[in-house]
Amino acid sequence: MYRWVLCFRYLRTRYIALASIISVTLGVATLIVVNSVMAGFSAEMHKRMNELLSDVVIDCHSSGGMPDQEKHLERIRRITGDKLVGATCSVHVPAMLGIEHNGQLITKQINLIGVDPKTYGDVSDFGRCLLHPGNRETASFELYDNGYGSDRKNFPESGWVYRRAWAAYQKAYQNEIREAEAARKAAGNATGASAGPSIDSFGSDGLFSQVAEETRSREFDPQEEQHCGIILGITTCSSRFRDPDGDVGDYFYCRPGDDVRVIFPNAGEDTKALNQHFTVVDLYESGMSEYDSTFAFVPLDRLQEFRGMVDPTTGVRSITTIQLKLAEGTNLGEVRDALRREFPPDIYAYNIQTWRDMQGPLLAAVRLETTILNVLLFLIIAVAGFGILATFFMIVVEKTRDIGILKALGASNAGVMSIFLSYGLLLGIAGSGVGLLGGLAFVHYINDIAGLIEKITGQEVFDPTVYYFNTIPTIIHPITIVWVMIGAVAIAVMASVLPALRAARMHPVMALRYE
Repeated sequence: MYRWVLCFRYLRTRYIALASIISVTLGVATLIVVNSVMAGFSAEMHKRMNELLSDVVIDCHSSGGMPDQEKHLERIRRITGDKLVGATCSVHVPAMLGIEHNGQLITKQINLIGVDPKTYGDVSDFGRCLLHPGNRETASFELYDNGYGSDRKNFPESGWVYRRAWAAYQKAYQNEIREAEAARKAAGNATGASAGPSIDSFGSDGLFSQVAEETRSREFDPQEEQHCGIILGITTCSSRFRDPDGDVGDYFYCRPGDDVRVIFPNAGEDTKALNQHFTVVDLYESGMSEYDSTFAFVPLDRLQEFRGMVDPTTGVRSITTIQLKLAEGTNLGEVRDALRREFPPDIYAYNIQTWRDMQGPLLAAVRLETTILNVLLFLIIAVAGFGILATFFMIVVEKTRDIGILKALGASNAGVMSIFLSYGLLLGIAGSGVGLLGGLAFVHYINDIAGLIEKITGQEVFDPTVYYFNTIPTIIHPITIVWVMIGAVAIAVMASVLPALRAARMHPVMALRYE
């Protein structure tokens, strides 16, 4: 009993112990905050990548793709059995996107993906990433009248309402130019001078400049018709900025209702570039800049027809990618290995991967970063341990007389040693407990704290234009908290071992000889 009485008395009266408690508190709180933020970022990345990439992906290296998609799906269903929840076929092809904006041509490299809107939602969270509410249930490549971005601030007017108004303006503008051109020609004929080239002749040799010729030949009316629909990643047609008021917004180069040009290769052996018009029918925002800046979706059947991936005699269609969604809890590695045995690489030019395999370098980098941060931050608690060690040695020297009296009264070596070990244990528990409460409170109010720091310093703590998260994501794992606290308490106890041994080995006569 005397051991615990002395421990609590030292803890209440020794203010130098407060420094050790604060060190442990800061170390525990920092570890909890950092692990919670890193876990939040990692979980958000895992969730979004898995939703977008599905569980297992089979890619074909050949530009012509896999012939007869139905036979491939039959073999896959036979192997996966009840584990298969959903499957979809798609065509992936590198392409160049052309957007006309303010008289200038903006070009961007994209990954053009032909998807089946009926099945693509079975393997990915495609609908959730679309702006129009009508497309979130079942994606459509038809343009809506309006209603785009209703849950976004200051989203520009889009859809058929915008398309018809813009087409009418363009038509009136072109008529004015042609009337002025006709007047110049008439004046030139009267004076015998050349009136110069027609406006419709400019850039007729370029890949993106065949709009006038195609419009005249097909008599395409943009006020009543649309081209094949395309869904663009939001970053491919916009740039994110922060306005003077500090609000984050997007500036759009094009919007649903605009026409764009896409150049992509055909699927034949004699490769050539295809130049096709598309009408933007929606925008895709996953929150992952890698995908939002490169993905563009079109109907699978139309892309197969454009690229010549339909056998003209049998009507069999080819694909480049099969995406699989498996039941929750399924071992993805086992399914991947079984599919690799079914489609051996020495026969089939296929690349079969899980979504973790595809994003392996990124996930490994996040794990390595988390590990390094934990090691560095755990050194804070180690420093606190050295503080406890020094403090206890001072206490042993200062309390030499008291230790001698205790041993003279019959206290055993183990009893004296347990006093200091228990003292170290109490310091570790007190510091860890306060650090736990402080860390949890910081995590709970982390976004409010970030906003307060921004107001005080004028420096941005969390930039949503970089991370594409509106708030700092956090997840608290109880097992992580338990290990952090166990480690902190263990360091505090181990730091008290050497001073406790010195006190236990002290002879009562030597301790009291000068008294």
